[in-house]
Amino acid sequence: MNLFRMKVRFNFNGLWEQLNNPTFNSIEFDAFKNDDFHAEDCPTGNLRRLASLLVSDPRVTFARKSQMLQVAFIRQNVDFVKERLTVRNFAETGLVDEIVHLDDQRKKLQLESDTVQSKVNALSKEIGQLMAKGQKQEAEEKKVEVATLKTGLNPIAARLAEVEEALTAVLIRLPNLPSTLVPRGKTPEDNLTIREGGVKPALHKGAAPHWDLAKKYNLIDFELGNKITGSGFPVYINKGAKLQRALIQYFLDYNTAAGYIEYQPPILVNEASARGTGQLPDKEGQMYAIPEDGLYLIPTAEVPVTNILRDEMLKESQLPIKMTAYTPCFRREAGSYGKDVRGLNRLHQFDKVEIVQVTDPQKSYDVLEEMVLHVEKLLQSLELPYRILRLCGGDMGFTSAMTYDFEVFSAAQEKWLEVSSVSNFETFQTNRMKIRFKEASGKTTLAHSLNGSSLALPRIVACLLENHQQEGFIGLPKALHSYFGADRIS
Repeated sequence: MNLFRMKVRFNFNGLWEQLNNPTFNSIEFDAFKNDDFHAEDCPTGNLRRLASLLVSDPRVTFARKSQMLQVAFIRQNVDFVKERLTVRNFAETGLVDEIVHLDDQRKKLQLESDTVQSKVNALSKEIGQLMAKGQKQEAEEKKVEVATLKTGLNPIAARLAEVEEALTAVLIRLPNLPSTLVPRGKTPEDNLTIREGGVKPALHKGAAPHWDLAKKYNLIDFELGNKITGSGFPVYINKGAKLQRALIQYFLDYNTAAGYIEYQPPILVNEASARGTGQLPDKEGQMYAIPEDGLYLIPTAEVPVTNILRDEMLKESQLPIKMTAYTPCFRREAGSYGKDVRGLNRLHQFDKVEIVQVTDPQKSYDVLEEMVLHVEKLLQSLELPYRILRLCGGDMGFTSAMTYDFEVFSAAQEKWLEVSSVSNFETFQTNRMKIRFKEASGKTTLAHSLNGSSLALPRIVACLLENHQQEGFIGLPKALHSYFGADRIS
């Protein structure tokens, strides 16, 4: 029985070795350049001892399957982790202590396993020497000892696997830690308004909400969607369909002009992809699943696009990587009801254009502000009144370290509607997906991932129809004239 198989690539003074172990998916570490750590400290003939030293060395970070926050970071910053979790009003801070306790058990069991295996290795070496000398009887006695020791390894290995599984199960329940820039708060009312732009229109008497305008101008048939599929699956017709197509093309052109590379990804993803970006297990109840095939309909292009880089070792010169994609998106929106779901306000299927960046951790918050400006200018080109909010800890998504929401004012409904979120996930997703890059110094580092809507269509369409309505027609912003082929819907 092979009890220790680890696939690890490491370098000691230019010496490369390979190990195999299902416990870990990958290993990250600083190049060992210190004088107190040399190749001779890790005899290449004893792979288990070498791996044991790696496990115990504080400069080594193991990326476990489905792990979001790294165990080493949690162990070294217990109080800080708990404090940041309280910012997002996460009640189960006791999970942090549970993680440390389980990791203590894991280390103890690993040491037991390593100690026994070391004895097995020593005895195996003796057996070889005895056989070479023709001392067969003594060698057979040593073989009995080896067999006994190996039998004793089985329960240790089984318990180690149980502890590691329990550790992973607890880790995936921890959300990302909010940035120190994130304000405290529990509800959307606690979000911080950063700035507002545009002008709220003064509508003419008799102005209508978008669901009435959609019917009047034969743009969207909500009832037909109910017939074909169900509530939340509208059918776009004639100029309504043309407006959708015009917006998608305009958004993609706007993004690619800013240096984003366009992708057309699958709209079905496997479990590994959904876990990689954090939709699983947090949003499992909101995703449409195809259990027979182990696939999920995507809730956002963020999932397939970010996973393009999963398990990739990038070069520093490749960063930042900027990607954009249009996809239909699917969300169950369980628990939604009432006026907030009327018309285009909340759908189960909708179109969205996404932007994703993977970048150097030292630059990710500058990139976040760059992406916010990118989306803001896009909204300005649509001539819509908007505001930008920095979300408080209690209103942020499970995977985000910091999020800006964009809301557009719906003049006919007289309320703000969210049309985009732009977030920095820091290493939360890249740790899960093992998206790393090699610095010029040779150090391997987890990248930071960010994404945002640029833009989601339903509420943009709702606000375009409502805010630009005139008596007898609906005007369109100048930016859309060439894409739509006209300056109005009449």
